[in-house]
Amino acid sequence: MKIMLGNCQLEQCQDFVYLGGNISQDASCDKDVIRRIGLAAGIVRSLRQIWKAKDISKSTKVLLYKTLVQSIIFRKICGITRKDRRRNVDILKELSAEKDIVDLLQVQRLTYFGHVNRMDNHTFPKLLLHGYTHGHRWRGRPKNKWLDNIWEDWEDMNMSVLQASCLSWDRTKWRNTVHNLGCRNARTVSSSPRP
Repeated sequence: MKIMLGNCQLEQCQDFVYLGGNISQDASCDKDVIRRIGLAAGIVRSLRQIWKAKDISKSTKVLLYKTLVQSIIFRKICGITRKDRRRNVDILKELSAEKDIVDLLQVQRLTYFGHVNRMDNHTFPKLLLHGYTHGHRWRGRPKNKWLDNIWEDWEDMNMSVLQASCLSWDRTKWRNTVHNLGCRNARTVSSSPRP
């Protein structure tokens, strides 16, 4: 494919980093997951001497892990950089870091589903959500799609597709349902936009 910008032809690449996430040509998230794990592993490796130190208590090591490693992961999840001048404590409170990562991802997925489902029917995200791709798939087991994860989340919430779609039209009810029923640790969220 040739894309021209003025008189220059733009180079097509296999993958690139955009807003902290690795976007690949085959629409797979594998490289992004590997990259994020690598970032966290790099931090853990750089602190190897501290993890092995016998004169530092385990509770201090756990505190260091939460402060240094988890903060990087949580900043990546929120899309927050050091330039945003946000304290780690505030980010952890915003994410309710007492929850495990699976619950956090479930809440984000379902919140985004509600957002897309409320969009106009002619927007690209909604067309992609409810669309169908024609053609043949690769051999082997099909890749797990984003919508497959949403179906599993609905099952966790004891909801049908129709119930979830109808409920998501009311933003406040949907967010409260997602945050209270969808996860093991319940909390209520206001419907006011973030500052």
